[in-house]
Amino acid sequence: MATAGSGGPGSVTSPLIDALRRPGAYPHPVDAIAVIETHISWVLLTGPVAYKLRKPVDLGFVNFTTLERRLHDCREELRLNRRLVHDLYLGLAAVVPSEQGPRLRELAEDRSDAEILGSPLLEVAVRMRQFPQEALLPAALARGEVGGEQVDHLAETLARFHAAAAIAQAGGPLGTPAAAREPVEANVACLRQRAAAALQPRLERLAAWNTGAFAALEPLLHRRLQQGRVRECHGDLHLGNMLLRAGRIEVFDCLEFSPALRWIDVVSDLAFLVMDLGQRGQPALGARLLNRWLECSGDYEGLPLWRWFVSYRALVRAKVAALSGDCSSDGAVAAYLALAEVTITPPPQALLICHGLSGSGKSHHSGPLAAELGAIRLRSDVERKRLFGLWGIPARASRQGDPYAREVSEELFGARLPALAEGVLAAGFPVIVDACFLRRCDRAAMAAVAERAGVPLLILEFIAPEALLRERIERRQRGGSDPSDADLAVLERQIGWHEPLSAAELQRSIPVTPASTVDTTAAAVRSRLRLAAPELPADARTPRGSRGA
Repeated sequence: MATAGSGGPGSVTSPLIDALRRPGAYPHPVDAIAVIETHISWVLLTGPVAYKLRKPVDLGFVNFTTLERRLHDCREELRLNRRLVHDLYLGLAAVVPSEQGPRLRELAEDRSDAEILGSPLLEVAVRMRQFPQEALLPAALARGEVGGEQVDHLAETLARFHAAAAIAQAGGPLGTPAAAREPVEANVACLRQRAAAALQPRLERLAAWNTGAFAALEPLLHRRLQQGRVRECHGDLHLGNMLLRAGRIEVFDCLEFSPALRWIDVVSDLAFLVMDLGQRGQPALGARLLNRWLECSGDYEGLPLWRWFVSYRALVRAKVAALSGDCSSDGAVAAYLALAEVTITPPPQALLICHGLSGSGKSHHSGPLAAELGAIRLRSDVERKRLFGLWGIPARASRQGDPYAREVSEELFGARLPALAEGVLAAGFPVIVDACFLRRCDRAAMAAVAERAGVPLLILEFIAPEALLRERIERRQRGGSDPSDADLAVLERQIGWHEPLSAAELQRSIPVTPASTVDTTAAAVRSRLRLAAPELPADARTPRGSRGA
């Protein structure tokens, strides 16, 4: 980013910013001052505290031309971001006149707008706890400091955030199908004007796909609004708006200036982040994030919207790159258009089911395998507990009684898991169903799902010595955080009645032993399906970060 007064993006000459370069302008000791400039704001870095001031600009998508508007936006930034991170946003600051020049001082948030605006006031700012730029997630990701555990915690945080966010009114103007379509068309219109001529055929193919997909998805978009899945989201959920602090990923900088771009389907909110991870060469982390979020939220019904929203988010980045002046045929615009093309092309599909006794490693292995294959994983232990309100964000019980009663298992394996798998396949994803599948009738139900969907069925046969099964079960019970309640008594019953794979099923099986790795299993799956390992085209992997909508 450019510094103030340097003529960088959206540069607005400001004597006020120049005056605030004095250490004496702050209510705390300051050793050095740096200024970061964006299209719509200046951020003054003072060491312990960062001060964010709005520019007095009208760019169409934002209008900060009055102090009243800028104050309102500062209040919105505090309100929205404190939903996700509590101690980063400290409060408001006022820029007031003094004999030595403009000074910053803390501003009580409980004062009314009229009272604040009626006092001697030059400008208003948001006070933030300053953090080192190397803590931002793109830098942490490049250093290899972001792994599966942090991604799982982030997914859980986002699931809780989306569950608690305010719900859009079904009869209002926000979150309608038309409102979801408008920014997609605006992005295309901008790119038609700015992208290189060589990119126009690619852009038109994407525009045609988006138009056709929207026509098919419009009823679902409307239903999602009716069901309360359109909420006051983050709106700008990409890696540049996250940092790694104390070993955890924290999210900041919600899109506060545009309600229309913030009140969106929760799937659209998450799609931005998964797109960004894929663009930075981390598709497995993106798939893991999506799977964990789905496991927590249970929102599998939103998956048909996934590719449409991810392609939209790639077009957002292409537009921002074009507005920044990179309109060449091999630069960032081309990279994001290539990524959008990859996104709208569904991968080869298959239905994979597990087979094995409790403790044989099904959940431990199938989670990373799903991330590697870009598949959606369904877990019988999770879905069983979800029925009884014992799992999920938020927890909702649809029944009472014993979760392990025979009739519950019959429903789970005979109806719920097949229906979920069928829906995920219809949305264009490969599926892994993590369950014991010890009975042939349960496996046959899944084979029927695969046949109806026209996809191959593979069986991951988990094999482990009985002593290891017992050891793992006891260790899992001591941990207490796994959704499985299977104990040694359950294992004994399973050993007594499980039905081995038939000769025909063995033809579809891939053995998974304690020596198997995720890479070897993924390679075996791809070999059986005659697939090549997926790879993002090189021109779709240009690491860039920018704010957009």
